[in-house]
Amino acid sequence: MPTSYLTVPTDAHNALVRAAYLHRGYTADEAEDAARFCEMASAHGIRTHNAIKALHLDHLFGSATGGCKPGAEIRVIEKKFAASEAWDAQLKLGQSVAFRAMDRCMAMADQYGIGQVSVDNAFHYLWGGGYVMEAARKGYIAYTNCTSTLGEVVPFGGKFPVLGTNPHSWGLPTQDACGFPVVIDWATSTVAMGRVQQLKREGKPLPPGAAVDAAGKPTTDANEAAWLLPFGAHKGYGLSLLIELMGAMIGGSLPTLRGGGAHPDIKGQPFPAGEKRTSSFYFQVIHPDAISSGMFAKGRNFAENLKAVIDDILGHGNEGCLLPGQPEAQNAAHTAKAGGLLFTVAEVEALNEIAAEAGVAGFDAAALPVYEA
Repeated sequence: MPTSYLTVPTDAHNALVRAAYLHRGYTADEAEDAARFCEMASAHGIRTHNAIKALHLDHLFGSATGGCKPGAEIRVIEKKFAASEAWDAQLKLGQSVAFRAMDRCMAMADQYGIGQVSVDNAFHYLWGGGYVMEAARKGYIAYTNCTSTLGEVVPFGGKFPVLGTNPHSWGLPTQDACGFPVVIDWATSTVAMGRVQQLKREGKPLPPGAAVDAAGKPTTDANEAAWLLPFGAHKGYGLSLLIELMGAMIGGSLPTLRGGGAHPDIKGQPFPAGEKRTSSFYFQVIHPDAISSGMFAKGRNFAENLKAVIDDILGHGNEGCLLPGQPEAQNAAHTAKAGGLLFTVAEVEALNEIAAEAGVAGFDAAALPVYEA
């Protein structure tokens, strides 16, 4: 059944996002990165990580609390490996760090076939799929993961949230094969907390097996959801644990302490001396030529082989299956057709609250064109 959205002009949306970040003390470059990211998320239908979520996180854990420092400069840590860099983000805006890290990885991949950047002392970069999608559109294989701001996920067989939602994101350059990059992007929880917040705004229930209430009992009520569950039971738990351990090797903090939270063992006591509250990022880009044997069946080239594989997967009665990244591509097509970014009435109201905080004009919902998607 079609859903009704309001069409917000892209330029007006971006101007509002810039104004909000400038109002909070961010530099013009950071505000531009934030607007670029929020446009990208909204254009692809990523309602859980749009401007509303970005600024909400910044308020709770970022510039308002010292978890993110406007105007901070990245420090590159000296390493002996040509295709690897380690960065101290020094609490710089996560979107700005992520855009720069992915650009650096692509430059190293052009030179060495592969490039990786690890980032410590980081602040949430939001939707990892957007960064790998951009790299894939430029012809690269790209990957990123990050530890989350908070421990919100209960481990398989446990009852206390000691894991982040810890997303993995892959982007593959499949445009010639299927018309869009295949983007495999998922939180290791059944849903992201942003999805819970979205469903709460919309007055809709959560899917079963996604969350528990404060007492640890399963719930589908978004208003009662306190903690999240890993997807696929032990499988999602294992993938989330993998990112926590990678983050530990990079230098990141304990999941129960990140974001200013406190483990119950130390609740009411001073924050442990010498501990950290920050997240870690990991980025990797591979140049396709670096992994290609060139020995494609029947004389096919790289692009033809990708198309053959995808056609085989979607054959045999599977023609109605979706490829990862296809919903985002479809949402981008709706955005292009609408001529602006699509938001629900509740989301426009949230954008207007942001506008009021920044002291700029909001949107007259009644005057915005309606789009059915």
